[in-house]
Amino acid sequence: MDDAPRIEQLRDDIRRHDRLYYVEATPEISDRDYDRLMDELKTLEAAHPDLVTDDSPTQRVGGEPIEGFESVTHAQRMLSIDNTYDAEDVREFDTRVRKALEEHPFHYLVDPKIDGVAVSLRYEGGRLVLAATRGDGVRGDNITNNAKRIRAIPLVLTGEGFPDVLEVRGEVFWPRSAFAATNAKRAEQGQETFANPRNGAAGTLKQLDPTVVGERGLAFVAHGLGEMSEPLGNRASEITQRLKSWSIPMSSFTEVCDDIDAAMETIEAWPAHQDEVDYETDGMVVSVDELALRDELGSTSKAPRWRMAYKYEAERAETVLRAVDFQVGRLGTITPVARFDPVQLAGTTVSNASLHNFDQIERLDVRVGDAVIVEKAGEIIPHVLQVVHAHRPADAKPIDPPSACPSCGHETRRDEDGVYLRCADPACPAQLRERLRFFAARNQMNIEHLGPAVIDQLVDQGWVKDFADLYALEAEKVAELDRMAETSAKNLIDAIQTSKDRPLDRVLAGLGIRHVGGRAAEVLAGHFGGLDALMAASVEALTDVDEIGPVIAESVHSFFHSEAGRTAVDRLRAAGLTMKAERLARDADDQPLAGKTVVVTGTLAGMSRPEAQAAIKAAGGKAASSVSKKTDFVVAGEATGGKLDKARSLGVEVIDVAEFRKRLGLQ
Repeated sequence: MDDAPRIEQLRDDIRRHDRLYYVEATPEISDRDYDRLMDELKTLEAAHPDLVTDDSPTQRVGGEPIEGFESVTHAQRMLSIDNTYDAEDVREFDTRVRKALEEHPFHYLVDPKIDGVAVSLRYEGGRLVLAATRGDGVRGDNITNNAKRIRAIPLVLTGEGFPDVLEVRGEVFWPRSAFAATNAKRAEQGQETFANPRNGAAGTLKQLDPTVVGERGLAFVAHGLGEMSEPLGNRASEITQRLKSWSIPMSSFTEVCDDIDAAMETIEAWPAHQDEVDYETDGMVVSVDELALRDELGSTSKAPRWRMAYKYEAERAETVLRAVDFQVGRLGTITPVARFDPVQLAGTTVSNASLHNFDQIERLDVRVGDAVIVEKAGEIIPHVLQVVHAHRPADAKPIDPPSACPSCGHETRRDEDGVYLRCADPACPAQLRERLRFFAARNQMNIEHLGPAVIDQLVDQGWVKDFADLYALEAEKVAELDRMAETSAKNLIDAIQTSKDRPLDRVLAGLGIRHVGGRAAEVLAGHFGGLDALMAASVEALTDVDEIGPVIAESVHSFFHSEAGRTAVDRLRAAGLTMKAERLARDADDQPLAGKTVVVTGTLAGMSRPEAQAAIKAAGGKAASSVSKKTDFVVAGEATGGKLDKARSLGVEVIDVAEFRKRLGLQ
């Protein structure tokens, strides 16, 4: 079979789609379909290396400078990123990296893949002198005047210590909130609305009038570096903090991982958090953290060998929207949820999806009775992607935001940024239920047997009105609840009482302070060493803590200086919670696992996995997620998996929970 005509056809198709995507910002196919074309071309060229040409799309980054702008040459090439939809490809990437680096230790940096427009910002003497699009990777378009209208991009670096020449690479994107507001305004004026934030951002950046850019509220997040007159550090994760100190926006959701197992866990966990950010993401990027090792690994003509993007597979289906419910979250956020005819997506039957917020409803112009396209990518919560307006029935009903909370009837209010609608009553039963569920969850207070059905009854009966009320419950009373026998009631009360000894970081996470997750709680507890010191800290003192930015600092300070926050803490103390902080560091003689790498597998009796990992860290050890020759010992509980087999095959010591406690000095 002669593959030459198909190769040439694929090249022509890809070039056309490149221009539609990068230049016209009017793509005709999905990213997945584009990747299929590219994968087919790569496969055919691999089979026919004599047919590979220098101008093939596989031999360059893609895209071209936009007409109407000055073309500039990048000081260092702006490469694209190899991507995959298959987790096994990520593991094969890890195998290649480890083989190339031999036994040299390294870490992975994992961060969200923002669906935006790649740009480079060049600072000289701390001042922005050039902003350029990626273009073909060698040459891009000078968009400096437009970039200066993006408020997230600093015109002058703040602080001190920045090099004379600093290039940062990142993504210009259109925040969901600003995008929805612009589309609403355009609709009111009878103008065509933008299809999605990414294409809207690309179209905005090629505007010859910079005032248009300023009006639309684009933003920027940096994720890499170009030319520098001097090195900034040894690891990308360390440099992040320095860039932030100079007012360069960075992602707050990056994770440093010890190995590929931990990186994959971060990738799998991200979909649950993607609605916490105001930008679109389509995957996660895995990069070697150590800069010297990046140089050692090098790159191909198109992409670095030290980085790979994992993209979430999306499935779509058309269905009919039958109703919209309003759910109230633990922070009072009222989320519209679409109910539609069931469809099969990503291997599951889906009959409802989040509509995110009421700006999204307005942007989509979705109504009850509409035919809609629903999308689900892997484990991501399904969402309504678009409305098939051609199929709209005459009796389709608009969806109006509720003026009163659907749970308690209290008035609703818009956030200051106008994105979210909230119930303004902190005593709202729906909020209380969600706060209690969060408080009792495994990664917070880990209260076994306190499930949603029990929480609903406790709230409905009026027995629990805040966290502290849980600790006043009595087994005899709890036994009166539906499906709650005497034994199960006693087990629940025992679990609640046991949770009194959870460390401070778990309590902080459980309190539900806005923007404070498990990692931030751990950092705060370790830094301040106690609740009183944390509560007394100023915003400035909180911001000075490594990994704690101004948003988290403001939120923590506001919580502990509010009447509700102080009351919650006082009542928990009165209920008997110890809330002791783990010591941040101990003398070597007091660290029984100092220098030890430990892996936990299976279910441990009397100890959750997060608790075991925290104990390992507190004892000076490293809690790893996979077994290797460097593992000192494995703690094996019940229902173990392949980690135990691998440990035995490598001759790694395996111990039980009792021995683990002994080595920790707990018995």
